Amino acid sequence: MRTESVSLMDLLHKAGIDQAEFLRTAVEPPLQPLMEADVDTQIGADRYARTDARVTQRNGHRARDWETRMGTVHLQIPKLRRGSYFPDFLEPQRRSEQALTAVIQEAYVQGVSTRKVDALIQALGMTGLQKSAVSAVCAGLEGRVTRFRQQALTGAHPPVWLDAKYVKGREGDRVLSMAYVIATGVTAQGERAVLGCDAGPSASKELWTGFCGPWWPAG
Repeated sequence: MRTESVSLMDLLHKAGIDQAEFLRTAVEPPLQPLMEADVDTQIGADRYARTDARVTQRNGHRARDWETRMGTVHLQIPKLRRGSYFPDFLEPQRRSEQALTAVIQEAYVQGVSTRKVDALIQALGMTGLQKSAVSAVCAGLEGRVTRFRQQALTGAHPPVWLDAKYVKGREGDRVLSMAYVIATGVTAQGERAVLGCDAGPSASKELWTGFCGPWWPAG
C-alpha cells in the first residue's frame, strides 16, 4: 500500500520547512548522474572505456543554472571534445520540472521505485540508458531518502503534537482511504522538527501504539 505524494508537502508544512527550498536541494543530486549516463549513451562508451563504438570524448563540465518554480537548480553539464551535449529536460516545452518534483516527493514518502525512475527518465527525454545507470541513480536517491528518514534527533522537544489525516492510497488495483500519522516537536529554541510519521488502514489504537512506542500511556 502507498500514500499519495502530496503527503510530503503536508509533512514539510507541518514541520515549518520551506517546501520550495527542500525540493530544490533534493532534485539536484539525481540529475547529475542521469546526465552523465545520458552522455555515455551519446558517446557510445562508458567513462574511460576503450571501445570502437566511441565517437568522441568528454571535455569537462560547464556550469548552467536551471530556473524553476522551486528556485535555481545548479547543474554541471558535461562537455564533449567533438560535438555538443544539451540535456533535453532543459527545453522549455518539456514538463520535466513537474515530473522530477513528483518523483522526488514520492521517493521521500513511499520509497524509491525503479518503475518511477524509469518513467522520470522518459519524461526527461533520456532514452536508451543502461539498466546499470538506472540502478545507480535509484541507489543514490535511496541513500539520500534513507539518511533523511533516519537523521538523528538532537536535544529535547518539550511540546509534541500528534496529528492524523486520511489520504488516498493504492493497494494493488484498489484505491483505499488510509490514515497518515505524524509527530511534530518544537525545541527549547523554538525550532520545529518532524519526529516521525507512519501510515495504516485507520487511526486505531494499534497504529498509535506502534507509532509512539513505549511512551504511549497505558490503557
